[in-house]
Amino acid sequence: MTIGVWILGDQLWMEQAALQSLVDVSIADRQLSVSDRAGSQLTETHLTDLKSQTQIILIESAQHVRVRPYHRQKLVLVWSAMRHFAEELRQAGWSVTYEIAADFIAPLQTWIRQQGIRELRMMEPNDRPFARLLNRLIPELDCQVKILPNNHFLWTAAEFTQWAQGRKNLLMEYFYREGRKRYQILMTGQQPVGGQWNFDPENRKPPKANLDTPPPLWFEPDPLTQEVITHVQSGSFSSYGAIEPFRWGVTRSQALQVLDHFITECLPNFGTYQDAMVMGEPTLWHALLSPYLNLGLLHPLEVIKAAEQAYFDRDLPLNSVEGFIRQILGWREYMHGLYHYVDEDYPEKNWFNHTEPLPDFFWNAKQTKMNCLHQSLHQIESIGYAHHIQRLMVLSNFALIAGISPQAVENWFHAVFIDAYDWVMQTNVIGMGLFADGGILASKPYAASANYINKMSNYCKQCVYNPTSRTGDRACPFNFFYWDFLDRHRHKLSGQGRMSFILKNLDKMPPEELAEIRQQAKSWHQIQEQATLRSTPSEA
Repeated sequence: MTIGVWILGDQLWMEQAALQSLVDVSIADRQLSVSDRAGSQLTETHLTDLKSQTQIILIESAQHVRVRPYHRQKLVLVWSAMRHFAEELRQAGWSVTYEIAADFIAPLQTWIRQQGIRELRMMEPNDRPFARLLNRLIPELDCQVKILPNNHFLWTAAEFTQWAQGRKNLLMEYFYREGRKRYQILMTGQQPVGGQWNFDPENRKPPKANLDTPPPLWFEPDPLTQEVITHVQSGSFSSYGAIEPFRWGVTRSQALQVLDHFITECLPNFGTYQDAMVMGEPTLWHALLSPYLNLGLLHPLEVIKAAEQAYFDRDLPLNSVEGFIRQILGWREYMHGLYHYVDEDYPEKNWFNHTEPLPDFFWNAKQTKMNCLHQSLHQIESIGYAHHIQRLMVLSNFALIAGISPQAVENWFHAVFIDAYDWVMQTNVIGMGLFADGGILASKPYAASANYINKMSNYCKQCVYNPTSRTGDRACPFNFFYWDFLDRHRHKLSGQGRMSFILKNLDKMPPEELAEIRQQAKSWHQIQEQATLRSTPSEA
């Protein structure tokens, strides 16, 4: 019986579950049928036979990437990584079919028929929309289909559910501590190394002058990647972002180089300034590993272990190592687990009932005078990347206090970021960034005025707006929107215990100033609406 394996574009790992299931069965069969003496000699022969009886397919679907206007570099990254992985599989002796097609179903049906596939194996997709697509495709396939549990994460969906059920709240900190104990990361027995679980208070220093930041590790496109760049340029796949210079890694070997570069050059100072934002410094000491983790080119445990080993071997600062490990063992695993735990209507949550449209400048950084937004948006247009504080405290914060539709914001995040997938953007944007879930994920909204950005960046120094003004021609929109947000949602926010102190400050504001703030927020939206109408071609 010929077994087929369909590998998706974010499952690019030799030990992914569908491939590994074949190897595991092969090993089990060999152990039952050959002696220990001859086993080591026959292993390669047995594996060669297995590969000859297995067919693998990877498919680029044009239809799939037209769901939203994805960043051009995201398309290049995924498709180039897929094509490189297909070559690695061939070099390892596997029979691989690579299809560039209009959709998934036609090439899949043809391949199954031509190769005589009787059983198709797949690793469970991470994203719910693709799982629903798969459920529609399976009845049209002329073979048995076997879905294997996804092994690209440390916690399965079932394990997260078991942890979550019966808890009064689902705070990430408790989940993170459980993960530390479970995998014995930075632990001495049952106690955390350093005597505390979390060193976040040491990781919030604002940037200082003359930062000596390490250059990121980038790569020149090889001929295969250049083919993909040409393919994306010539197609009608996307209308967002610069496609060149494209400098992301596209193979596991390159991803491992980026990991080593981060551990060696960046991790020692990562923690202290991980929340800082600096003009002309798009990467600072950040790892740039999320695209490779999310494609499957790196496994989270190997990344965590590398950072932990560096702490013990090189005596690196614990606040840096713990802060980085918490982003993967805590935040990343938590977001994935929560995504599969919440109800399927989670993407439609809108606790504040925000309905304002996404401003046009989110798609074109030149259209905004706010320097913090301009810097972050221009950076995303250039490389498809911004670090976590730019995403949370600039982009999401502005969308939250300005009352922009959570669904519009999530769709934008999903479209423009190099590391974006449904499983991470739903909980990250709807829950953490916009508090649209009403507190399932976060204990309070991440809402802030210009004061936070002024403290943690040098953006405000070169901005036309005054970060200390709440009203007037030079008032920063972050300020009047922040106080307008508190005023609009006073009733709901009063039920959030951690907001009571901030609401008391709102009560102290002179009524005439609050009225001016309300009007300024309203006028801002009116100006944006008029600008949109002017830029929209007339049907006449």
